[in-house]
Amino acid sequence: MYSGSVVNSISQLDDSVAQAPSPPSWLWALLEAPRALSEATALFSARAMLRDLPAGDGHAVMTLPGFLASDRSMRVLRKYLRNWKYDAHRWEMGRNLGLSLERDNEVLLDNRLQSIYEKSGGKVSLVGWSLGGMLARELARRNPEWVRSVIILGSPIGDPKATNAWRLFETISGINIDHEKIQSRVRKLREPIHDIPMTAIYSSSDAVVSSAIAKLPPGDRVESIGVLASHFGMGFNPAVFFAIADRLRQHEGEWQPFEINGIRKIFYHQRQ
Repeated sequence: MYSGSVVNSISQLDDSVAQAPSPPSWLWALLEAPRALSEATALFSARAMLRDLPAGDGHAVMTLPGFLASDRSMRVLRKYLRNWKYDAHRWEMGRNLGLSLERDNEVLLDNRLQSIYEKSGGKVSLVGWSLGGMLARELARRNPEWVRSVIILGSPIGDPKATNAWRLFETISGINIDHEKIQSRVRKLREPIHDIPMTAIYSSSDAVVSSAIAKLPPGDRVESIGVLASHFGMGFNPAVFFAIADRLRQHEGEWQPFEINGIRKIFYHQRQ
């Protein structure tokens, strides 16, 4: 017979295991390339509609690419941002290799954000894709006085092992994600960031990042918007671009949640 305390401990362990998010099914990975291609094709078909969206107020927007990607991966988005009259900026840090043992990427990001803030004369919105979204969120946490809003696309805000990329990250970065310093930082990812509007755009059929860690914890001026998208197609998905334009167009200090009604219900769903 087990004692009551042992039974309770086992029960709590079972609950924690049951609640731990799992990485996406590898079956989705088989469809990732054709799905991303179809999204790029759909973007071409939707270009007239997207170009005609109402213009924004011209504030600065900085894009942050995903793991192993460079500024080129978000060039199409920046083109649309400029068409919508925003002052679009690259991150200018080469390929995104995440945390590094050789350089302090956080200081470099802080300096880049400060430079854009000072040149533009106003707060900067951040749009980050995948790992770039995680970096954007933490960049805002460190520098709330310079950030107007944050939009993340398929970003791993949580346990890296709920992705299909963590082993590759370890191999390339040389960093063990089980190291206590890394785990301490991971635990902080889901802590609230106050006074900055946060939007997560996620897909339940994402082949790289589990939707369980791509949604933001509930909070004030926080929302998670579900779309039908592949991970690598988010940077070319018309529904994603429409949502980005809608979120950036809000007046500073007048945030309202993204409306999902009428025809929008075909393309979006609320956080579950």
